[in-house]
Amino acid sequence: MIRTPRRRREEPLDHAELTRLLPAPGDPELSSDRLNRLEEHLMTEIRNRTFDTAPDTSPGASTGAPPAGAHAGDRAPRPARRSGRRPVLVGAAAALVLAAAGVAGLAGGSGGSGRAVAPPAGAVPAPVVQVVRGSTAGLAGAVADISGAAARAELPEPGPGQFLYVRSEVSWLVSWEGADGKNRSYVDAIHPREVWMSPDGDKGWLMEPYKEAVDRDGITLDDPEGGERTLNSPSYDYLRTLPTDPDLLLKKIYDETGGMGNGPDQQAFSTIGDLLREQVVPPKLAAGLYRAAARIPGVVLVDDSVDAAGRHGVAIARTDEADGGRTEWIFDRETYTYLGERTVQTRDVEGIKAGTVKGHTAVTDRAVVDAVKQRPAGLGDGPPSA
Repeated sequence: MIRTPRRRREEPLDHAELTRLLPAPGDPELSSDRLNRLEEHLMTEIRNRTFDTAPDTSPGASTGAPPAGAHAGDRAPRPARRSGRRPVLVGAAAALVLAAAGVAGLAGGSGGSGRAVAPPAGAVPAPVVQVVRGSTAGLAGAVADISGAAARAELPEPGPGQFLYVRSEVSWLVSWEGADGKNRSYVDAIHPREVWMSPDGDKGWLMEPYKEAVDRDGITLDDPEGGERTLNSPSYDYLRTLPTDPDLLLKKIYDETGGMGNGPDQQAFSTIGDLLREQVVPPKLAAGLYRAAARIPGVVLVDDSVDAAGRHGVAIARTDEADGGRTEWIFDRETYTYLGERTVQTRDVEGIKAGTVKGHTAVTDRAVVDAVKQRPAGLGDGPPSA
């Protein structure tokens, strides 16, 4: 688990003195804003996942950069203690590592300018949508409907030796700096990814053949050391131990994530989103998490959003004031079931224009199966096509 310690400043910094003492900075391959965004996405999407044992997916292994949800910046180094891993981190993490690698790896390909003349392979221009204004009007009623549907959901209960299976369609931002020095926003083409996890979180498998760092047959998520389970590195068994009362849940989330991310409120919202995105969450806990999220300052209702599979729905959303990205959890208008997630830029930030869709997911299947790489009936046994 990656934790960002609280920043402490005992004396005001003399920036003029620092400027005089320190050498002049070089010309980085990535802008500082991009590096910060890369780190924030990493903290949100990958902090629950340790890459030490996942082949070719660690931020420092073959890419030298953080994932496309892994964003580099001025954070403290990862603690030496190894923590448990979580499936959502792998896919988002791998996607983000590759995105960052795509940016860094392209530098120098412009014949001396140090900038790329072509976008990353496989990337497509990021979609731009109209930013629909969110409001607290109707939020309470929508959350009541969503939490009620979640509490009544009949989800599969894994037995001994079985695995939780989640299939999604995903796409993540790949920012690219062209030869003219201007940033362009590209994203991965929407593609499938599948995860299998044992209820205790100690065994698992990831298949995301679109990603070069993930073999066509997938990579193991096994955690033979059995890391500690927390909000930031949960397992299904761990989720079953959490309180379902929204006030108790929210207090636990704020207490355990203090000092992380872009402020306590944004981090609390991100933590809940992480728990929901690529997990099979016990029904009563899911209901409690939705009610807890509605109590976080800044959370609004968005009347229309679209997931990565093109399905429209209403959304519970919050804007990260640090970078202007609004994360939207999307729910079916009729059944109020969770569909997926979208992150939209709400204001122009260093080449990323307002309305740019920076992240897109859609959960297409959740099930219990008897082994890794086994799919529910009807999905077949071959690897998903990208």
